[in-house]
Amino acid sequence: MDEAVTLTKAAALALIFAATAAQAEVLQDPTRPPAAAGAVLAQPGALTTGPRLQSILVAREAGGRRLAVIDGETVRLGEQFHGARVARIGADDVELVRGAERQVLRLYPQEAGGMTPVRARAAAPAPARR
Repeated sequence: MDEAVTLTKAAALALIFAATAAQAEVLQDPTRPPAAAGAVLAQPGALTTGPRLQSILVAREAGGRRLAVIDGETVRLGEQFHGARVARIGADDVELVRGAERQVLRLYPQEAGGMTPVRARAAAPAPARR
């Protein structure tokens, strides 16, 4: 009879562990890129031959530091990247200017077609400072 009680307790413990494991929360890696980023790479022709924006770091305070990582190279606003000047660093894109040609690199290319050349715009005169 003791063996029957022991087997029943063992079976009950096994059921408790199985139920607990089934209800366990699956933790997600906070450093993992969004699922959409992987979907872009799976699409045919998704890899571009141009520069690839990999990361953007923007300071929280106004006027703070802005950095971008393009093809593994860290650049700041106003610096040169392969002959192009870094004209703007946004929250999810970087604008490069090479002469009259402007090029926007996006952090998540699937959202807007990736590397987007922008037509040259005539520069509007800056408002006079008083």
